[in-house]
Parts: sequence; structure tokens; C-alpha cells
Amino acid sequence: MAKTEALTRTRDQALRRVLDEITALDLSENLVDLETQGYTVLPAVLSEATIGRAKAAILRRVERKTGRRIDPDTATAADFNGMQYIPYLLYDDPVFEEILMERRPLALVTYLLGESCLLSSMGSHFRGPGGAPLMVHSDNGNGIPAPFSPISMVANVNYALTPYSREAGALAMVPGSHRLQRSPTAHENFKAEGLTASDLAAMARSPGGLDDVVWKDPPGAIAMDISPGDAVIWHGNTWHGGFRREVGGVRMNLAAYFNRQHIQTQERHGDPAHQHVVDRHANEPRFATLLGAKVPYGWREEGPDYALMARNPRGLYD
Repeated sequence: MAKTEALTRTRDQALRRVLDEITALDLSENLVDLETQGYTVLPAVLSEATIGRAKAAILRRVERKTGRRIDPDTATAADFNGMQYIPYLLYDDPVFEEILMERRPLALVTYLLGESCLLSSMGSHFRGPGGAPLMVHSDNGNGIPAPFSPISMVANVNYALTPYSREAGALAMVPGSHRLQRSPTAHENFKAEGLTASDLAAMARSPGGLDDVVWKDPPGAIAMDISPGDAVIWHGNTWHGGFRREVGGVRMNLAAYFNRQHIQTQERHGDPAHQHVVDRHANEPRFATLLGAKVPYGWREEGPDYALMARNPRGLYD
């Protein structure tokens, strides 16, 4: 009985810490949004200077990859067509470390996933004109079978670095879809009227082949009309995707994706080559936790670290 009471106290204390942080940051209305809509918007999280540094770092990576200079304001489909995901950005520039630790989004992620949650990946969905929309999906889609748990297993923070609108290739969200606890069907997604999957695959093999396809929006999908520096945070069950960009220039974002401790991260952290990044945050224990410092698994012949195992999460919040 004493053991049960101690465990309950631990869970209550973790919940209290999480809710105290939510209250201190005036985020209570955002919790209502997360519970009812499956996502919430935080305005003006990033400063103009931070946005500029993040954009410059992403552009450097894209230009290294493509071998050509990209003007984010005037780029055409010939410069960069459609969307490409740019992964593993955390270690490219210290600005991404700073964004990871932004207090308000991290507080909401902690509410969804607990204090021991991990950074799964950090990348940019870099979108030029044309191409195809990003199909509506749930972030639980890979490896988590339906019916999904009503408790969030993963969560996402999507920072706008350029203006979002439907014609500019905005993030698309489907309010309330987290309650369905499954992935969308083909009939609930973007559809190219009159074209089969084989038709689309054949068209995609030609540069710009998808640019003139007319897409029908998913039922209930809403374009996130938000400004640079705003962030959208969502429950892992929530359906989302991206509209095709219909205007010149590029849409830039930063997506920070998180998961509970027992789930495999998308990106590999803890590489000794990046220890200097962790060392920069020696006074922020949460940074090391996000990169897996408290994960007890993955041992070799030395066997388990029982001290770490004793610190495993004991409830929804930790």
C-alpha cells in the first residue's frame, strides 16, 4: 500500500509541475485547443533575428545539396520544384538548439508526452512552387497500429519561417481528427480528379510533371494562415499535410518532432562527434534528456544501468 501511495504521489507531482508551467506561461487556452481540436497555434514564438538565422542555415544546407543558390523570395519551380524534407538540422547551427528549448512550445509538448520525452527529429519541409501536396496523415502512421491510443505517443511543433497561406503551401490541419484514432483513408485525402495512382506515378517521373494537376482538398482540412515565428503544436493522432505552393518563392518551416521515451527516435542522437552541442547546454538538464541522456536501453556487454532504469517514467507526465 505504501508503495502504491508513493507512486501516486510521484505521478501527482509530475502533473503538478507540468500544469504549473502551463499556468506560468498562460497556456491554459492552448490546452483546451489540444484536447478539442488536436492542435493549437502559438503566435510570435521566434524573434525576427532567430527566424533570419534559421532560414540562413536551412538555405546553406539546401544549396549544398542542390549545388545552386536559391532565392527564397523569387525562386521558380525550375529552381526548386515541390517539397523536399531536409533532415538532421539540430547540429547544423546553434540557432536550432535555441529553438528546441523555446519554453512555450516545449511546455505543451511536455503536457502531451511527459518530462522524459525525446527529440525524434528536427528538419525542414522545404517547398518550392509546383509538385504535389503533402498527403494528409497522422504522425502515428509508421509503426503504431490502429486504433491509436487517445494518449499522445508523439507530437509535433511546426514553426513557420515564411508566411503561411493556402496558395503559399501552408500546413493543412484537420480539426478533431485526433479523436478518430486512425490514419485517414484515400477518400479522406488530397485527390487528383480523374487520375489513378499509376497516372500520378508516371507523371511524377518527369520534372514538373505534377505541376498542372488539379487537387481536391481533403474534407475538413484547414490552411494554417500564420506568420513567420508562429508555431503549430499538435497531438500525434491529428491528421495534417501540406497544400501545394502556387506562387513563386519557397515556403520554409522547421519541424521539431518528439516522442515518448519508449519509442525509437527517427534521428540518431548521442553521437560523440556532437558532444560539444550537449556541453553547450550543461546548465539545461532538459536538453540532454531530449537527446536521450535518461534512456536506459541500448546497452552492450556492460549490461543495464539500473540507476537509469530506476528513473524510467512512472506515468503520463513522468
